[in-house]
Amino acid sequence: MAANGSNAMPGYCRAFGHRVPGRRMVSVIAMRLGEVGLEVHPDKTSISYCRGGFHRGHFEKVSFDFLGCTFAPRPVRVKGGGLLTVFAPAVSRSALKVMGQRVRRWKLHRRVDLELREIARWINPIVRGWMQYYGKHNRSALFPLLCRINAYLMRWARNKYRRIARFSKAFAWWKSLVQAYPRAFVHWGMTTQVSAAGMGRAV
Repeated sequence: MAANGSNAMPGYCRAFGHRVPGRRMVSVIAMRLGEVGLEVHPDKTSISYCRGGFHRGHFEKVSFDFLGCTFAPRPVRVKGGGLLTVFAPAVSRSALKVMGQRVRRWKLHRRVDLELREIARWINPIVRGWMQYYGKHNRSALFPLLCRINAYLMRWARNKYRRIARFSKAFAWWKSLVQAYPRAFVHWGMTTQVSAAGMGRAV
């Protein structure tokens, strides 16, 4: 929900799959907001069914976004190797898009004026913040973004060191680098894989 179209305010109602208590809760919240001069945004207010575990009903809306995360039914592996569907958060698509745009603006592959340790000092605090916030739940949802950063680092190396401009040599260099300095970049603790973008020509 949102007051005056700005601040998100989720509310939880243990309604056991019934819509009526949820709608009643929306009315109560709208009334309380009205008492302080605020209103519920009609386009941003909705009722989502928190499907997961023993709650297996079918409703038109089973997810919602809040503070950069999407809360939705997700499969998790439980003790014994089985899978259980739970209602849990993960980084939202819109948050991934914003972070991806920032990574693109860095233009790491063109910063051949910098050494690798300088790039690490530059981006590590930022990436660490993303990992600490969005990686608290469902860390694997961040993998595409982190692999994309690795792709830019690979392209940086191929531009800076022409002797490894060919991908086969760049891949060998990358493999030896992450083995020798596994903590050079904070996100290497999660993944050192390179997305397909790093496999093209060095430009």
